[in-house]
Amino acid sequence: MIRCGIYWIAFLWGLFITSCKEKNNMTFEEPVITNEIDSSNIRDSGISGIVLSKNPDYKDDQQINTGSVLPDSLVAFGKSLVGTPYLYASSDPANGFDCSGFITYVFNHFGIAVPRSSVDFTNVGIEIPKEFAGTGDLILFTGTDSTIRIVGHMGIVESNERGNLLFLHSTSGRVYGVVISPLNGYYETRFVKVIRVFPQMYFTTP
Repeated sequence: MIRCGIYWIAFLWGLFITSCKEKNNMTFEEPVITNEIDSSNIRDSGISGIVLSKNPDYKDDQQINTGSVLPDSLVAFGKSLVGTPYLYASSDPANGFDCSGFITYVFNHFGIAVPRSSVDFTNVGIEIPKEFAGTGDLILFTGTDSTIRIVGHMGIVESNERGNLLFLHSTSGRVYGVVISPLNGYYETRFVKVIRVFPQMYFTTP
């Protein structure tokens, strides 16, 4: 019923635009659909929440198929890479990782396909409260400017005991490489959400 109402409104709006054009000899520029995001326009518009730049290879509701891989195994492997240097646009441990390159390499090690860009993780998995985050969950952040609410960084939850959430990530910050960081202060302001990709954890809490 709601969908029919939306179509009816759209139809009336189309008639209104056509009438305005004919009566006032006006022209309207058609909107351009693009995958690219102009951060300055987003900031000026006052839009809040997550703005998506979609990877066409991933559907909005697509789940990452983790198969029989255990989250503890994935995190243990990720921890073995602590100290690997940061390198933009790289997923090669011989050279270094950017944040999503690190995620890609860790998951691909277990034969798990994931998006390559951090923003493409926005709509995969199941969002859970950060209080319930567990080992192997993915944690998403904005870029370095937290006022622009677009996913620009991510990590893997290492542990979450008594509210002390620790996550693995490759950072271009002071440490400049793969490190385990607590979710507090600077990263708290950039926090977007936690997503769960391991089905055996869907109904569990720490």
